[in-house]
Amino acid sequence: MDILAILKELFAGVISMVSVDGLKTLAMFVIAGVLIYLAIKKDYEPALLLPIGFGAILANLPDAVVLGEDGFLKVLFNAGIANELFPILIFIGVGAMIDFSPLLKDPSMIFFGAAAQFGIFATFLVSLVLIPIVLPATAGDENLILRLASAIGIIGAADGPTTLYVANHFKLVEYMAPISVAAYSYMSLVPVIQPPVIKALTTKKERMIRMNYNEERASKLALILFPIIVTAIAGIIVPMSAPLVGSLMFGNLIRECGVLERLSKTAQNELANLVTILLGITIGGTMVAENFLRLDTLLIMGLGLFAFVFDTAGGVLFAKFLNLFRKEKINPMVGAAGISAFPMSARVIQKLAKEEDPYNFILMQSISANVSGQLGSIVAGGMVITLVTMMLGGA
Repeated sequence: MDILAILKELFAGVISMVSVDGLKTLAMFVIAGVLIYLAIKKDYEPALLLPIGFGAILANLPDAVVLGEDGFLKVLFNAGIANELFPILIFIGVGAMIDFSPLLKDPSMIFFGAAAQFGIFATFLVSLVLIPIVLPATAGDENLILRLASAIGIIGAADGPTTLYVANHFKLVEYMAPISVAAYSYMSLVPVIQPPVIKALTTKKERMIRMNYNEERASKLALILFPIIVTAIAGIIVPMSAPLVGSLMFGNLIRECGVLERLSKTAQNELANLVTILLGITIGGTMVAENFLRLDTLLIMGLGLFAFVFDTAGGVLFAKFLNLFRKEKINPMVGAAGISAFPMSARVIQKLAKEEDPYNFILMQSISANVSGQLGSIVAGGMVITLVTMMLGGA
């Protein structure tokens, strides 16, 4: 064989980097580097962003065998995301971490989990208008526009597993990379995005409102019955939410039943950590340059941010509305915790409260809103799937 041909074969990867595709690859390396930087340097949900960033590097290597038919990232995608296994397993772990006692003691907080889903439906409507304008190739394809708008809207809940569940249900494989990255990036950037929105909609006096809290837990019977009853009701009213609600409530039942402590700890630690690692690196593996560096990525990221901001604003404004009729005022910041990013949003709200008043403790109320938001986003996702499926069926 010719020496030159041998050298070309040996250094094919290096040679490919000095082409247009090579520049796109470098751009993806930069994006991956930013995600890893945010994870390590800024500590923005490193368990998510670091695997995503590293997976993106692997996926964009020249002739990346990790994405081949037998490549491990391809195998993980088919085994965990294409069949919705990873979101289900994640929710079992999340359910085992959640204490619903604060919510059961103050059931009114569940309304914040509903109010904070406003951005989902607002963004869905906006997406229906913008998608065919920004992406002319989709014009006339009402089926694709509806399916894509559904997944983009769910991003606002800052609920990665539910977003993946909806996107996968509507078979948006081509758009999976920007949708999943937007969902998990905004979920990780809760400490950056929520504070400015909250401060813009509240006064210092409102942010200093103190709320009473009784530390006594709800009864064991109530904590055991709650996940069973919620699963039954959600499954009957919104059947499409059953897989996610069921897995979340099953994880919580393991926690509260009192006879499966080892399984509860396994779900909270080993299961949740393992699936998070696999999910993160698999999502990163979808960030191939040709599927990511496109105009639709910017649209999805932008509309996802719009949805997230509106979800936060919806919760805050709803709390301010309730205060018009309440003697005991609610700190409006608690409403912002009605998104699904558990427990990041609740921690952010408590931090903001302490900045205004070092002795103000509203963490438990924020946790109540936060866990109700976890349920709210799942039910909202099921409703979106049901409604859009009906619309598609009637088209």
